[in-house]
Amino acid sequence: MKSEYRRPQEYSEDERFAANQLAREDLYFFSRWMFLQRRGFPWSRNWHHKVLCDALMKVFRGETLRLIVTIPPRYSKTELAMVNLIAWAMGHFPDAEFIYTSYSGTLAANYSGDTRDLITHEAYNEIFPDVYLANDAKAAWRTTHGGALYAVGTGGSVTGMGAGKFRDDFGGAIIIDDPHKADEARSDTIREGVIEWYQNTLQSRVNSPKTPIILIMQRLHERDLAGWLLNGGSGEHWEHVCLPALAENDDEHRKAGEALWEAKHSRAKLEAMRAAMPYTFAGQYQQQPSAPEGNIFKPDNIDIVDAVPAGPITWLTGWDFAATAPKIGKDPDWTAGLKLGMRPNGRWIIGDLARMQGTPDKVEACLVNTTKRHGRGCAVDLPQDPGQAGKAQVQNFTKLLSGYRVSSSPESGDKIQRAEPFAAQVNVGNVSMVRAPWNDDVINEMRVFPNGAHDDIVDAGSRAFNALSARGHGLIIPDELLRRVAAL
Repeated sequence: MKSEYRRPQEYSEDERFAANQLAREDLYFFSRWMFLQRRGFPWSRNWHHKVLCDALMKVFRGETLRLIVTIPPRYSKTELAMVNLIAWAMGHFPDAEFIYTSYSGTLAANYSGDTRDLITHEAYNEIFPDVYLANDAKAAWRTTHGGALYAVGTGGSVTGMGAGKFRDDFGGAIIIDDPHKADEARSDTIREGVIEWYQNTLQSRVNSPKTPIILIMQRLHERDLAGWLLNGGSGEHWEHVCLPALAENDDEHRKAGEALWEAKHSRAKLEAMRAAMPYTFAGQYQQQPSAPEGNIFKPDNIDIVDAVPAGPITWLTGWDFAATAPKIGKDPDWTAGLKLGMRPNGRWIIGDLARMQGTPDKVEACLVNTTKRHGRGCAVDLPQDPGQAGKAQVQNFTKLLSGYRVSSSPESGDKIQRAEPFAAQVNVGNVSMVRAPWNDDVINEMRVFPNGAHDDIVDAGSRAFNALSARGHGLIIPDELLRRVAAL
C-alpha cells in the first residue's frame, strides 16, 4: 500500500527549492518542513500550532514586544516557541542573542542542545546556508556571526549574559518556558522567588528597549509569573494568547466545550480529567487557576444558618499565622482563626472567623482577644513552624492563653492533603455556617483553593477540622457540659 506522504528524498530539486523558500518566510511552514526532514514523516499538527507560530512571528517582526502564551502541557509549545523559533530567527539574523530559561537548568540545556542540533542539520543548511556554530557547547553556544543562545534554569545566574541587539531589526529575545515546576507552584516562597528573580535579574538582561520577552507556560496558580505579569506586576503591557484545553466560548476555531487538540485529548478524555483532578485541570489545562465552580472545595454546598443550632457542640478554633510582617508594595499574608464546631449527629458548623493583617504584636492581640470572645468552652489549636523559632512562638502564644485549652502541632503533608478531609464534608453538604459578614471571605477562598492568592482561612479551617477529628477529641469539653459543671 502506497504511503500517504512522501519521504524527504522523494521530493524533486524544484520542490525542495520551493519548500526552502517557503520555510524561510514562514515559521509554521519551517516547523512542518524541518519535522519531515528530520523525522521522515509528517508532523501531526493542529490549528493551534499555526496560531502560536503567527503570534511568535509578530514578535519577530517587532509588532509585539511582550508576549504571554498560556497553553496545556505537551502541546508543542517548547518545540515551537523555543527550538524552532530560535533556529528560524537565527537563520535571518545569525548574530541574534537569546536567553532561554525553564524551571530546570538541565531541561533548559537539553532544549538548547536540540536547537543546536536543528541548526546543524543538512536540511536547515539548505534553507539558511550562512549559519554556522562557533562551538559545540550545549547550554551556551555561539554562531560564527556572534549570535548566541544562553540556557539557564529559573533562579540561575545570568551574569554576563544579554539578549537582543541595539537596533531596529530583530536581534534576539528572552524566552521563558514553564518557569514554575508544577509540584512547587503551591509554595508561596518558591513561587514568589521566581517572580523576584524575573523582576530583579532576568528582566534587566535585555540589550535594547526593543528586545522582546516571551513567556509560555501552563497556569499553576493565581499568582504565578503569568498571573503577576497580566495583573500589571511589571508595569508593562503584555499580549496574551490563551489556549484552554476546552473552549470556554465560541471563537473562530471551535465551539464552546470543544477540545483544543481532539487528536491528542478528546473532549471526553478532558472531561474525565476534569472530574478526576479538578484543581489541576482548572489551572494547567483551562488556564484558569481560580475555577469559578470551585476546585477542591464546593462551597456552594455550605448551608447558611441564622443561628447556632440547639444542642451540644464541641468547638475548636484553628489558627494559621502570617509567615511575615507586611512589607510595603507587597500583598501581605493574613492571620486567620476559624471557629469550627462538631455536633453529635456528625454535622459541622463554622461559627466565627477572625482574620487580620498586621505586625506580630497585633497578631498576638488578635489571638488573645478572639480566644476570650470564643470563651473557655472553645479549644485552641496552633500550628508549630519547624525549628527553634517555631517552638518559641508556640510557647509564647500558649503562655498568653493561660487558662484556655491550647494544643499545637507541626504541619504534616501539603496544604491540599491537610484540606481534603474538611473539603469532603463541605462537598457533601455536611457543613453549615452562621450567617455573618465574613461568609463571603470563607466561600471565596474555598472556591479558588489551592490556586488562590491566599489560603489562610482554608489552612485554619483544615487545622480545626483535623484537630477535632483526631483521636482524643472527646477531651474537649462541650459548652453545655461546662455550663452544667459551673452551676454546681
